[in-house]
This record gives sequence, structure tokens and C-alpha cells, in this order.
Amino acid sequence: MTESPPRPRAGTDPEPGIFSRPYAAATTTFAVVMFLTGFAALAVVPTLPTAARDLDGVSLFPLVAGCFVAASLLGGVLGGHWADRSGARRPLALGMVLSVLTLLVSASSGSIWQLAAGRFVDGLAAGMVAVSVTTAIGQSYPEHLRPRMLALMSASWVIPSLVGPPLAGVVAEAWSWRVGFYGLAALTLLPSVALVIVLRRPAADGDAPADLPPAEERAARPPLFVAAMLSLGAALGQYGVSEWDLHHLLFVTAGVALLLVFAPRLLPAGTWRSARGLPTTVLLRGLTSGTYFTVEALVPLMLITERDVAPVTVGVAFTAAAVLWAAASWAQGRRLQHVARHRLVTAGALVMGASVALAAVGSVDGVHPWFALAAMPLAAVGMGLLDPCVTVLSLKHSQPHRQGHTTSALQTNMNLGQVAVLGLASAVLNACLALGAGPLGGYASAFALLVALPLLVAVLAGRARAV
Repeated sequence: MTESPPRPRAGTDPEPGIFSRPYAAATTTFAVVMFLTGFAALAVVPTLPTAARDLDGVSLFPLVAGCFVAASLLGGVLGGHWADRSGARRPLALGMVLSVLTLLVSASSGSIWQLAAGRFVDGLAAGMVAVSVTTAIGQSYPEHLRPRMLALMSASWVIPSLVGPPLAGVVAEAWSWRVGFYGLAALTLLPSVALVIVLRRPAADGDAPADLPPAEERAARPPLFVAAMLSLGAALGQYGVSEWDLHHLLFVTAGVALLLVFAPRLLPAGTWRSARGLPTTVLLRGLTSGTYFTVEALVPLMLITERDVAPVTVGVAFTAAAVLWAAASWAQGRRLQHVARHRLVTAGALVMGASVALAAVGSVDGVHPWFALAAMPLAAVGMGLLDPCVTVLSLKHSQPHRQGHTTSALQTNMNLGQVAVLGLASAVLNACLALGAGPLGGYASAFALLVALPLLVAVLAGRARAV
């Protein structure tokens, strides 16, 4: 007979929760930080095409969009390494302070290069915050409260996904994209200061980073140099595809060489040849996230700079995409749980293929631009279906003591896929411009090529099947 858990005695205090006195300040601060982090991340993206146009840097827009992803790869590895060695409080606090400074740098941009530099530093900060916040929760809360805190962190992104993009579009249209950046910096400043103060208190008992012997510390040390070289290679490649001449070709060559040399060191063996099991799931994450990120980057750029669509309209499309992603993710976990995960990956990939085809159709002169606008929420439906399934399959193929390494590989290839696919699409776009095809013809060609990637995912999904 199983012994039932003891009940609290009459008159005793209930079990402390995440908003109880010992944790209220930290909980409130973490929630506000994640709310503003999500708000900034989702509000900045719709304003970037307008900023690139005003700064006469549309051709360098892939660099502005891609350098954030490239830097976040390095920021995540750096923040995790720092948190493992000395606790999460310092990298998390530094990441938030950098977030404020980089918004000011971006807001005051006098050239597209300053905007790109601001986005690069913002990527470093975002990577550090994303990794450190989970570690900080582990170091500041007892084990039974951590699931509640992680659920609260996820919930803190709901309102930003609904409000952030359209509000940023309204601000950019009514005033200026610079006002949006300055406003986000002002909103983020006070929580950043509060976070530094709250995190000065000691960590929870037993949650401080353990001291490792020198040999084990070296074995556990993440490849910071490899991550730095990957970030550099991604940035060089994004710059190189902005023009078609010998100068830029040298940058592309250097960037691709760095990616080819260093990327395999962070990925499972056989990833790029789609070996069955875990390597294929990691490959699928890169291809799907790369396709989705490129649609989110190039469709707004085309609509705002070439089809005269209002930024607020593009912001509404971002909100619709966030809502539909969440709805599709809920459906695959509740209504479609009986369907094999690899089959849902195939279904989601086909939906994404249809969305990219819509973007290509919407790029044709004379076709209503809302065809392209509809590509963004439709692509989000595909990602909502397949992205959780890819994660589930990867964990099924991973040994229990290697699941952290597997998650890191998924994150790494997600970032690599985003910069590689965006770079490829940008190269096609700029090549068409160089050949005189015109901007809309360039976008149509880039999207037509992009259709092949989700179709490839649909074909390869069976190789990720869980046995």
C-alpha cells in the first residue's frame, strides 16, 4: 500500500510559491525582463526594413538580419560557459545592460553599418540572456518551484507576440523607426537596473555552481573558439552576398570556409548527409528554421520597400503568425498526438512549401501584395506543426545523459540554417538585380528557389522516424 504524502498541519503556512515573500522580487523582475525581451525581439523585426530603406542600405539588409543570429550563437555559448563557472547572475545582468545600450546604438544609427553593429551586439546580449535566465532560475529557486517559473517565462511572451509587432508598425508609420528603438531602450532600462540589484542576493542553497576538478572543467568547457569562428563566418558570408563582385566574393569564400571547417565540430556526425536518427533531426531543424527566418526577413522587406505596404499591416501579419504558430503547436500536442511525429514534420513542411509559393506569387508585379503577406502566417502554421515534433524526435534519438548536448546541437544548427538560407536567398536576389531582372523579379526568383527546402524536409522526414 502506497503511503500518501503528509498534509500540512492546521495553522501552518502553506508551501511558498513563486510570488511568496522570499521570491516575489526575483519572480516579478524575471517576468518583466522576459516580457520586455520578447517585446523588443518581436517589435524590432517589423521596423528593420523601414530602417534599412531610410539608411540607403536595402542591399545590406541580409547582413543586418543575419548578424543578430550569428552573434546570438556566440552569446549563448559565452553566457552558458560563464554561468557554469561563476553563476548566472553576472552574464544575465550584463546581457540586459547590453540590450539597453545596443537599442541606443541602433536608434542613433547614421548608416546601415551602425545599425548592423547594433544588431550584432544585440545578438550577443540575446544569446547571453536566453541561456542565463534558465540557469538563474535554477540557482535562485528550489527544485519544486522551477517548473512554475519556466511556465511563467513562456507566458511572458504571449502579450508581446500580440501587441509588439503592430504597435511597432504604428510607431514607425506615425513617427519614426528611431522612436521605437528609443522607446524600447527606455522601457528596458529600469528592469535592467532592478535585475542587477535582485541578483546580488545569494543563490539558493545548493544551487551555486559546483567546483570541478581541473581535468573535468576542461572536458566540460564549451568550444568558445569554435563558436566565435562560426559567428565570424556567418557574418562574413552575409556581407559577401550583398553585392556581386570580386571583393564580395572573397568575403563569401572566407565565410563559407569557416562554416565548413568549424560547424561539424558542434553537430552530430552525419548531419549534412542526413544519417538516420539524430543527425537528420538536427538537419531538419536547420532547414526549417532557415526557411521560416528567411520568409520573415524578405517578405516584410519586399512589401515595405517595393509594394508600399504600411508597416502596421506587416506588424499585424507578424502577430497573426505568432498566434497561428501557438495554435498549431497546441494542435499537434493535443489533437494530433496519435499521429507519428515524422508524419507531422512532413505535413508541416508541405504547409511551409505552400507558404513560400504564395510569397513567390505575391512578388509578381500586378498580383495583390496580400498574397505575399499571407505567406507569413501560413509559414507559422507549418512551423507550429513540425518544430515541436523535431525536438521530440531528437530527444528520442538521444541518450538521457546527452540530451543537453543534443539541445545545443539543435540550437546551433538552427542558427546556422538561418544565416545560410538567408544568405543563399539574398545571393539569388542580388544576382537578379545585377542581371537587370528588377527587384520584384529578384524576390520571385529567391522565393522560387526557397520552395525546394521544405520539399526536401518532407522527403527526409522519414529518416528521423523514431523506432
